[in-house]
Amino acid sequence: MSVDAISTPCVKVCIVDPVSGLCIGCGRTVAEIAGWGAMSEADRLIAMAGLEARLIAMRSRGARGGRAGARRWNG
Repeated sequence: MSVDAISTPCVKVCIVDPVSGLCIGCGRTVAEIAGWGAMSEADRLIAMAGLEARLIAMRSRGARGGRAGARRWNG
């Protein structure tokens, strides 16, 4: 039995920006991350095509995830 590897943008930096709701490592939403394994390969590739633009937009406004991000954005 062969198991095919699935395409993933994960860079193992799983921190969600509290403002945008995007992972600061890969640019996916929590819902996208949760459903990634159930998506078809074609749908994963379509989603991955837009991630760089998301990350650029998020970083251009200085987004940070985790506790540091929460402190920064929430006071």
